[in-house]
Order: sequence, then structure tokens, then C-alpha cells
Amino acid sequence: MSASLYVANLPSSADQAALAGAFAAFGTVLSVQLKRALTGPERYYGFVEMNTTEEARTAARALNATRFEGRLLSVWRVSRS
Repeated sequence: MSASLYVANLPSSADQAALAGAFAAFGTVLSVQLKRALTGPERYYGFVEMNTTEEARTAARALNATRFEGRLLSVWRVSRS
């Protein structure tokens, strides 16, 4: 069963391959979507879909509050499919 993670506080320079690489250390990354907030100050966030719930849980615990390209990430598990 796959699981999606919400990743906040991404740098504007982040790309799908780099983010997938960071999460791949904890399991199989099925997809990465990067977004820019349309209101307020420029903010970037994304969604990473991992192959299993356990991989997503492990990645969220390991990467939450860590630096990615100079920014402190916030990572939450948001769904299962």
C-alpha cells in the first residue's frame, strides 16, 4: 500500500530528481510533485509518494527537521492508497 508525504519549506531551486534522491534512501519513490503557493510570499512545497506506508513513515521520521539545499524541511505523512 503506497503512502504520500507532504514536504514543506522547499527551496525554489529544488527539483524532482534531487528530492526523489533524498527520499530514495528510505525506500522506493513512486512519484514527486513540486508546487509553488499561489498566494502570499513565495513558498514551495511538494508531495512524495513512497511504495509502502512503512517506507513513508521511516522517511518522514528521518527527514523531518533536516536541511535540504539549505532549507529546514517539514515532512508529514498525509495519505495511503
